[in-house]
Amino acid sequence: MADAPGSKINAAPSPRLRRRRIYRHALPVRIMHWVNVVCLAVLLMSGLQIFNAHPALYWGKASDFDRPLLAMYAVRDGGGRPVGRTTLFGHTADTTGVLGLSAGRDGQPLVRGFPTWATLPSEQSLAGGRLWHFFFAWLFALNGLAYLVHGIAGGHFRRDLLPGRDQLRHIGRSILDHLRLRFPRGAEARRYNVLQKLSYLAVIFLLAPLIVLAGLAMSPQLDAGFPALPDLFGGRQSARSLHFLAAGLLLAFALVHVLMVLVSGVWNNLRSMVTGRYAIEEPEGASDGAE
Repeated sequence: MADAPGSKINAAPSPRLRRRRIYRHALPVRIMHWVNVVCLAVLLMSGLQIFNAHPALYWGKASDFDRPLLAMYAVRDGGGRPVGRTTLFGHTADTTGVLGLSAGRDGQPLVRGFPTWATLPSEQSLAGGRLWHFFFAWLFALNGLAYLVHGIAGGHFRRDLLPGRDQLRHIGRSILDHLRLRFPRGAEARRYNVLQKLSYLAVIFLLAPLIVLAGLAMSPQLDAGFPALPDLFGGRQSARSLHFLAAGLLLAFALVHVLMVLVSGVWNNLRSMVTGRYAIEEPEGASDGAE
């Protein structure tokens, strides 16, 4: 008697998988990655401290107090109680407890843009925020320059970050796979997927240069020597707004990056960025390929 179609007797046996570790991240890349982690954390928190000295953003060469792009402040309601307000492009929302008005260490209302837990130092200190920010800004810039030299001279950009035509043709499928939390396995996990490559390239060649140049355009000393620098952005206030926007986009990238690390295998991803070794599963007998 013939077996029924699709029966287990006729089904091809699943290939046996073996788990092996490949060398995924070179030592210089790992070092510069963790330097960036520290730099970005300090720059974000110290930058919010600096922003709190004047929690508003404008466009152009001068501050237009009547029409800010973004403003955080406190007012009193009908009962005389302080209320936090945030205005974005003319739309105002109550943000009491987080933006504009938050609780201080003693639990009393504290009028400031971002709360104490989000800034470095935690107490209001423009001078302290600038010290932290400027030191780590230069470290971030030098680390980025070193990464750029290594990426070009060592072939890291060409080998690991430039997407191939086949990857670009299947970018739609890659987006759907990420939305469904389906991640590359086996040989496909040896390299970055197309979304990783495009996002890394955007950060390296768009966001990072923008945030550095916009930050430099806010320096009065540099503006005096290079007056065309703030004009490149339409004025110092525009540069400040773009600097803030670029920082927000970098934060969004970091949050998505951490989320992908968590859902795709936190220990495997962390080990690869500490030791360089990344574990993959592939059918027995598959070619080892380059490691």
